[in-house]
Amino acid sequence: MGETFDAAHARSILHPDEFWAEAAEGIDWINRWDKVLDDSDAPFHRWFTGGRLNTCHNALDRHVDAGRGDAIALIYDSPVTGKVERYSYRRLRDEVARFAGVLAGAGVVKGDRVVIYMPMVPEAAIAMLACARLGAVHSVVFGGFAANELAVRIDDAAPKVVVSASCGIEPGRVVEYKPLLDKAIDLASHKPDRVIILQRPELTATLESGRDLDWVEQMTQATPADCVPVDALDPLYILYTSGTTGQPKGVVRDNGGHAVALHWSMKHIYGVEPGEVFWAASDVGWVVGHSYIVYAPLFAGCTSVMFEGKPVGTPDAGAFWRVIADHGVSVLFTAPTAFRAIKKEDPRGELLANYDLSGLRTLFLAGERTDPDTLHWAREKLGVPVIDHWWQTETGWSICANCMGIEELPVKDGSPTRAVPGWDLKVLDDAGNEVKPGEIGALAVKLPLPPGSFPTLWNARQRHFDAYLREYPGYYNTADAGIIDEDGYAFIMSRTDDIINVAGHRLSTGAMEEVLADHAEVAECAVTGVADEMKGQLPLGFLVLNAGSDADPDTVVKEVVAMVRDRIGPVAAFKQALVVKRLPKTRSGKILRGTMRQMADGEPWKMPATIDDPAILDEILQALNAAGYPKQQR
Repeated sequence: MGETFDAAHARSILHPDEFWAEAAEGIDWINRWDKVLDDSDAPFHRWFTGGRLNTCHNALDRHVDAGRGDAIALIYDSPVTGKVERYSYRRLRDEVARFAGVLAGAGVVKGDRVVIYMPMVPEAAIAMLACARLGAVHSVVFGGFAANELAVRIDDAAPKVVVSASCGIEPGRVVEYKPLLDKAIDLASHKPDRVIILQRPELTATLESGRDLDWVEQMTQATPADCVPVDALDPLYILYTSGTTGQPKGVVRDNGGHAVALHWSMKHIYGVEPGEVFWAASDVGWVVGHSYIVYAPLFAGCTSVMFEGKPVGTPDAGAFWRVIADHGVSVLFTAPTAFRAIKKEDPRGELLANYDLSGLRTLFLAGERTDPDTLHWAREKLGVPVIDHWWQTETGWSICANCMGIEELPVKDGSPTRAVPGWDLKVLDDAGNEVKPGEIGALAVKLPLPPGSFPTLWNARQRHFDAYLREYPGYYNTADAGIIDEDGYAFIMSRTDDIINVAGHRLSTGAMEEVLADHAEVAECAVTGVADEMKGQLPLGFLVLNAGSDADPDTVVKEVVAMVRDRIGPVAAFKQALVVKRLPKTRSGKILRGTMRQMADGEPWKMPATIDDPAILDEILQALNAAGYPKQQR
């Protein structure tokens, strides 16, 4: 655009129709829109009403049609299997079209849902894009989730088909997916018509006759399917994020605004051009994997890297450097957790000397707040700009970032820089009034949200309003607290609800509490997130046993840890709980989770004015100290 950052941001807020209509010229439309911004159902705004397109066409077919079919679309790099595979845009389009034919043969039509429960293999991206090709709605569930969590999502999405694999592969072990999937289907009230299984060489799963289909066999028989036109407002996918009640929220992404915003973001936020290699070191089960492994890089005609490995242990702390060097990565996007793990294993960065990283231009970090130590270490060792940026599953792309393709701004430690064009970010007090620069409050975005953000929750319009729009009329409540300084830089301080961030994975402590409460010996419980050097946060449980219980506290703790692992999965990283006599509460009965977290983290805390019995906090503090909290002072 040739604009300064200030000019671009001002134009996006003052003239959103003009700004996003210009951005929409970057993708192919079957029918152009009647209206760019539709506010007829405010506060539920819509973008590109009347427009028709196909997301898969914009990701794949249009590049082939433009003569770039031989360009590399996807690089699959799997140190856990020793396999590297490259997919050209033509090959990826053909594979996607054929798997779309498989889904069509299984009865999937436009508007149907397909749940995808897969590891980080190319077939996961192929399945996602095949759904988009048909106008079906995919819902990817992270492979680390246990059967119960998968069952809840199956019931909510009501898929016609589930696509999965025989296994996932972790360093040193194979994780069987099929038994988890079978158990989830048994638990779920909704039963899919078909299950399609990718049999991996490392493990062959048992298929259920009459329901289960073999991926490879079906692909040999399928007729490739063409792209199906969909409305811009039609849903592309459902991605479940943790809810404060423990009931997951199905974030919906539409087709039109999603394609426009993500295509725009590649050039203007990440500064990436067609043909360059972009690597988002995440998982397709999370929003980063949706937005920046599968969709945005392909919209932009880039090469996307899909990595089935870990930052350390596959085989060492030089894994990321090898991938960057081997594939000529220009921009890396990952979570601070990954760099903390690398720094812990190789604090002096000695493994960097083994690789040529001269092609790496920028490192972007997101998923949790980037601590200054990690930022400084990465910047010093890599010698490139390190950009912290902030966004959420609901937003789909950055709320705040240093927009490298518009104008690089000075970095302030601890800040994801300023609100990106399209985002009118404010800090509000409890009454909904904007506070002065530098004062803490609730971070909220003035409506309308830009294209690419979520228009609704799946089958839960009222819940969408109650959770995000009710508290501050005219605003989207991010549920994060922070400040905006006099230069417009945002600083995100903490969550304002019970969502904790474990290695970039947003998890509900409420869901964990529901599991703990199911133990026969547990009368009351609470879970809070405590600081962890490696993962950002870890859950810590507090258990009050039944009066008169003679159960061994250590045994109860081991059992609840196992229960959380079984019902939510290892991703929760729930490993410790403390048995206490009682929980601190307000007079109205609210458990003081925030105060317990401050104690565990060694932060300053005040005796809440509304506490029922101040002596309880002394007991909690003693229990924490006996367990070695605060950890950072050990």
